[in-house]
Amino acid sequence: MSDHHTDEEFLRQALGLARRGIGLTSPNPNVGAVIVGDDGEILGTGSHTYDGLKHAEILALEQAGERARAATMYVNLEPCSHQGRTGPCADALIAAGIRRVVAGVLDPNPLVSGQGFARLREAGVSVASGFLAEECRDLNEAFANYIRRRVPLVTLKTAMTLDGKIAPPPGESENPTALGSAAVSGGWITSEVARAHVQQLRHQSDAILVGVGTIIADDPLLTDRSGLPRRRPLLRVIVDSRLRLPLESRLVRSGHEDLLVICSFAEEKRKQTLREHGIRVEQLPAATTDGRPNLEKLVELLGQLEITSLLVEGGAMINWAALHSGIVDKVFLYYAPKILGGSGAIPFATASGFKTMSDAANVKSIRLHRFGEDFAVEGYLRDPYRD
Repeated sequence: MSDHHTDEEFLRQALGLARRGIGLTSPNPNVGAVIVGDDGEILGTGSHTYDGLKHAEILALEQAGERARAATMYVNLEPCSHQGRTGPCADALIAAGIRRVVAGVLDPNPLVSGQGFARLREAGVSVASGFLAEECRDLNEAFANYIRRRVPLVTLKTAMTLDGKIAPPPGESENPTALGSAAVSGGWITSEVARAHVQQLRHQSDAILVGVGTIIADDPLLTDRSGLPRRRPLLRVIVDSRLRLPLESRLVRSGHEDLLVICSFAEEKRKQTLREHGIRVEQLPAATTDGRPNLEKLVELLGQLEITSLLVEGGAMINWAALHSGIVDKVFLYYAPKILGGSGAIPFATASGFKTMSDAANVKSIRLHRFGEDFAVEGYLRDPYRD
């Protein structure tokens, strides 16, 4: 029982189990495992969660028991070969007598990549890999990026009109550089379907980042409203050079455990005031271009906090700062079939801009998605598995 179609079918089931771990595994990868007998009967399944400790392969083996001997295991990621919080899964598969392993992709950790397969083969276990590779890679791209670079995968998300505007011309009281949420004067840019998808992006992210101008203009909560379970709350990161964050904002009043405010040259007294309110404040060096906190240092700090994925939902200035600093790995750009026109409307990214076409941020591996009448462009500035 090893034809290509059957292998893909069972591996797809393992992928489905792995997806159950979204929001529950970080900073570990999402892994699902299925053990199948020669007759095609499913003998055991497993889905990893960080708090559950045990890896998916071990859970599946425990469920299968003695029947795992001479069976096939399907798993979306190469079984581990090293001692981490638990023992090596490759050794457990060998000990259980698994005859064949079908896996999606290699472990992206350069220290162990390929060693799990090698250990299995040395013990006489048949190994096949590369099935559903793109889907398997997508599921764990944040983990792959983090395990290789020790910083989160940074996704720049925004919603705009067909002519690249994220908000109409600001009123006299509005901050033109801060505007840029999908909710703007006169209604939302994108449809309910697209906005629901944004909540999925938030759910699969460890942290979200905006500039303080967005807080002042929109007073958002920046929460994960997907309704799906998550192991740790979405960390809300506010870039706030001078600590202008209003203490009466909904963000501050909603709780502080999941709030991190980053400044660059704020007064000591202001820092003290926020800290007395229970808010974590970190000062980072200022970027040479605009005085904002250095975003490269910011993602390094988030990496130290074991944040594997960051969703940037800022306005025009933050979008530009993120692109210009080189921290953006991926974009998810939603477009509504609307045209604002006019020179006063707020563009997707504002400030100096890249000076030549050869300097422009180059987005690769483009995918298009439809959300009702809206569509989105998903693409990469950096390959999380290679760059």
